Amino acid sequence: MSEPKPPTPTPGDTYKGWLFKWTNYIKGYQRRWFVLSNGLLSYYRTQAEMGHTCRGTINLATANIAVEDSCNFVISNGGAQTYHLKASSEVERQRWITALELAKAKAVRMQAESDDSGDDCPAVPPTPGQGGGCRNSEIQSTLRTLSSKVEDLTTCNDLIVKHGSALQRSLSELEAIRVGGDMGEKIRQVTERATLFRITSNAMINACRDFLSLAQNHSKRWQKALQTERDQRIRLEETLEQLAKQHNHLERAFRGATVLPPSFSNPTLASKGGVSGKGDASDEDDDNEFFDAMEDPAEFITVPADPKYHRRSGSNVSGISSETGMDDQSVNFDELSLASNPESPQPLELEPVRQRRTRIPDKPNYYLNLWSIMKNCIGKELSKIPMPVNFNEPLSMLQRLSEDLEYYELLDKAAKCQSSLEQMCYVAAFTVSSYSTTVHRTGKPFNPLLGETFELDRLSECGYRSLCEQVSHHPPAAAHHAVSEKGWTLRQEITLASKFRGKYLSIMPLGSIQCLFDKSNNHYSWKKVTTTVHNIIVGKLWIDQSGEIDVVNHRTGDRCHLKFAPYSYFSRDVPRKVTGVVTDKDGKAHYVLSGTWDEKMEFSRVMQSSKGENGTEGKQRTVYQTLKAKEIWKKNPLPEGAENMYYFSSLALTLNEPEEGVAPTDSRRRPDQRLMEDGRWDEANAEKQRLEEKQRTSRREREREAVKAASSPEEAVTEDSINDSPLKTDAQETGTEASEVSDETDTEDSPPHTPVASPYGPSLLPHLMEGKEGPNGTPVKSTHQDNHQALWFEKIDDPASGETLHVYKGGYWEAKDQGNWDMCPDIF
Repeated sequence: MSEPKPPTPTPGDTYKGWLFKWTNYIKGYQRRWFVLSNGLLSYYRTQAEMGHTCRGTINLATANIAVEDSCNFVISNGGAQTYHLKASSEVERQRWITALELAKAKAVRMQAESDDSGDDCPAVPPTPGQGGGCRNSEIQSTLRTLSSKVEDLTTCNDLIVKHGSALQRSLSELEAIRVGGDMGEKIRQVTERATLFRITSNAMINACRDFLSLAQNHSKRWQKALQTERDQRIRLEETLEQLAKQHNHLERAFRGATVLPPSFSNPTLASKGGVSGKGDASDEDDDNEFFDAMEDPAEFITVPADPKYHRRSGSNVSGISSETGMDDQSVNFDELSLASNPESPQPLELEPVRQRRTRIPDKPNYYLNLWSIMKNCIGKELSKIPMPVNFNEPLSMLQRLSEDLEYYELLDKAAKCQSSLEQMCYVAAFTVSSYSTTVHRTGKPFNPLLGETFELDRLSECGYRSLCEQVSHHPPAAAHHAVSEKGWTLRQEITLASKFRGKYLSIMPLGSIQCLFDKSNNHYSWKKVTTTVHNIIVGKLWIDQSGEIDVVNHRTGDRCHLKFAPYSYFSRDVPRKVTGVVTDKDGKAHYVLSGTWDEKMEFSRVMQSSKGENGTEGKQRTVYQTLKAKEIWKKNPLPEGAENMYYFSSLALTLNEPEEGVAPTDSRRRPDQRLMEDGRWDEANAEKQRLEEKQRTSRREREREAVKAASSPEEAVTEDSINDSPLKTDAQETGTEASEVSDETDTEDSPPHTPVASPYGPSLLPHLMEGKEGPNGTPVKSTHQDNHQALWFEKIDDPASGETLHVYKGGYWEAKDQGNWDMCPDIF
């Protein structure tokens, strides 16, 4: 007889037991007590901790369960939570896998049902005399009955399989024996097992009949309810269509009116007055809730404001109109203002919005060990190590810069703000939002070739368009310009420096970012924080952002000081935490910001500040009394299957989509990047080497022209003869061929000449090559003389910030409209 199978846990059961969980390289696997209940897997150090201290919980509805070997398995939710677990035996591991899969299926089903019920319930109001919960409870009762019948069928099926196998085995034994004394015993066993099989089969048939009867009865009722829902939806659509027609008719009549009643002579002011009164009332309601105390030992703490400020909120709303719920209503103000302006253009027919792609080919599972490359290069010039595309993602650095505009709505809202201090809050939230895509993006972007461009035209969909260009190669620099119809302009120039410290890699952006608003003439500038890539050689890569940002309004003197707290294993604080304070030119605090750079940011208005007690480091902390915090930014969820698509966001998936009419230097036309996106990595590596060699050849040609232009004809002939002579000495090789030697290291991924990483997507190996330092730790700079001039940007000294940067000089979009790209170089 076979060994009895252990009981399989049903979806509703709570499954508990000991498992070994991987902690770190020092402690290895540690024994932990795991509890599976209601679709959640939690663990504790001991069973006694279940009542008070949970060490971690993962939701199985969004988790992936993978089996590694006979005893090991991995549970991950696609984010920061990943449990590497080991069971004591293969049987124990299989029990846990079965329990986890059942719990995951139930959690997914319950989540889908809750989503469906959340969508359907508001559309069907309860009829008079019948509570809305009656129908729901009836459906739940029916589902429970059907579920119990399904469980009965499952049990019967297991029993039929078991008894059928036993019956078949007995029949085989009966055929094998000869007629003798054992015949009677064997016949009795066959008779018993046949009886058990018949009983089980009858139970199965009865359970199937009951289930079919229940399903038929309730199916008719559900079909009738579904038809009722469809009829109501059709009536609702007809009603909405009529309302839309009436709204359109009223809008045309409003535009055509030549004489307006006095009360509507200024509809914008009338609307503002009416809505602002409502905003005051909502302020008083919102102020009844307070922001919980948030502790930061090194900076400040916030506490709820004194109730006396409740009475003041009605008279102090001039500077916080958007904070109190006016953001959504300000759109209506703009529409009314536009309608009342006779010079404003009349609305044209809506053009169909282009459908952007939502998927790219899945990333091939090509394994490449970083250490296998490094160990074979000991004693070699690190900058001469060729970099395969295996470390890349199929996007250019210029496209990564354009990803800053994913949360462009923050700048749209900032452009509508009446208060510069409130506008500063939105600009600060925009600076934080640019880091939200870097949590899982450990692949490096392709380094742009000199003269490479990338346009992002979202004028019809989002009201903005942007242009990036690689404007310099030594030192590397990329310029970015974006302009919106909503009245803001964003420009930035990014240059990078990096330091490799063995276990981690630090990338320091050196460029400046500026944002200008047309309506208020406010001019903001800031710089980015340091990006750190951990576990370069051993372990799983993870990224952290740390440092401080000062966002400065050069017109008013307002300032926002943001602090990105570095991750610490021993810290009790929230990982990836960001805090900030918005102050005016006199240093008085008006707003406090808090949140994380990978999830969301909130802001709250400061009502009063005072000096508190000394912190842990002896610094005197400031105590801010604030109103209730309001969410100002929240990260968009990643698309489905993002883990197989380099963790690209919805915007990132569209950046490399082929598009007609773009410049021949656009990153979308880059062949090695396109081949990599298609999964043809070997061809991409070959094409990448060809482009690098073409870039080196072009650079050498520019340097020769610069030397000839700067010297006399005799000197130029001498220089050429030296360069071309096969008999030059080592000293001549070092001196006169400096540019040639350097060009050999001037590959696409060779620092310090080419940007290889950014806070948008740090690279891995190339930064191991960086960090060449001269005397006193100063970085070695290239001695190249490059006479390259940017095509669409020009270098200026900004009078407001006092910095030198490349600014868009115009001409690109005009050339695109004309379809004339004769001025573009051939770089691909």
